[in-house]
Amino acid sequence: MSKRDYYEVLGLAKSATEDEIKKAFKKLAMKHHPDRNQGDKASEEKFKEAKEAYEVLSDGNKRAAYDQYGHAGVDPSMGGGGHRDFSDAFSDIFGDIFGGGGGGGRGGRSNVYRGADLRYNLEVSLEEAARGTETKIRVPVLTECEHCHGSGAKPGTQPVTCSTCGGHGQVRMQQGFFSIQQACPRCHGSGKVIADPCGHCHGEGRVKKHKTLSVRIPSGVDEGDRIRLSGEGEAGINGGPPGDLYVQIHLKPHAVFQRDHDDLHCELPVSITIAALGGVIEIPTLDGSASLKIPAETQTGKVFRLRGKGVKGVRSQHPGDLMAHIVLETPVNLTERQKELLREFETCCTGHEGKHNPRAKSFMDKVKEFFGP
Repeated sequence: MSKRDYYEVLGLAKSATEDEIKKAFKKLAMKHHPDRNQGDKASEEKFKEAKEAYEVLSDGNKRAAYDQYGHAGVDPSMGGGGHRDFSDAFSDIFGDIFGGGGGGGRGGRSNVYRGADLRYNLEVSLEEAARGTETKIRVPVLTECEHCHGSGAKPGTQPVTCSTCGGHGQVRMQQGFFSIQQACPRCHGSGKVIADPCGHCHGEGRVKKHKTLSVRIPSGVDEGDRIRLSGEGEAGINGGPPGDLYVQIHLKPHAVFQRDHDDLHCELPVSITIAALGGVIEIPTLDGSASLKIPAETQTGKVFRLRGKGVKGVRSQHPGDLMAHIVLETPVNLTERQKELLREFETCCTGHEGKHNPRAKSFMDKVKEFFGP
């Protein structure tokens, strides 16, 4: 028994659109579905006939082959068409009723993509990072074209269904017994093509722009911290949501301090007289100067901790500390009188190295022990 014309089965003209084919099959499927007509062989045959017609006419490649060669163009035994599982056809039609989500490439909405996230590197000073600040940045982004509202089509027109894939975004290539599905080469998987592109974005739906944004830097941010500006990334594709902008914090080198999480470190030069006799010196902090008492006989490398004089981090309950590293400074540009006094001092210390220079005495003893008698 010869097969009926597929267009006749669905009650359609050969010029029928993708939506008309879908509606026609949906109507027949609802009427003749076996679950609704249990035991009715005639309805079951009509359902199978409608399903077969839909499987061919809803596929851009198969429909083209059918229009040109008839049933022979889509007969698997003739090397054409291939077989599409019934569940695919059924989910295409009834997925919106039963809550099924369309797969990629089955319609325009399945090719809606979120915009890309962006990163902006922002340098801030140590003081700005510690106290917080607000600054403005200028960011290059892809934004939705204002003229076509992201469609890519010239204002007053709309993208049309791709004739190559019939709006599915996918085409099926037959190679012998194998059938390979891939993105449509014409519409690149969108299912739509732009016949008359927008003159401002040239059909892209997005344009490059620089936008100025205000960024609030919270107090306590540290190197590598990120501040997220929601929705300030690149515009989405086909009406998708925009991405986010991440502002990456980088601390500028500081003339005095080095930051280590919530603590600050600095080198504090001290003269040999203050180190030997003791005294009080001024030390800088982020809140101004502070007094630091240097005990007598302080050695180089000694670290003094000033509690609470560091940075209060974003996630910290209390500020860190300031660590002052003592560096003894040898006097330079000495006068003859100063040199003479130092020579006198050296003479006074000769023979008493163990008392006045215990570290040097201990070191020399170790050297002698190493080399032996």
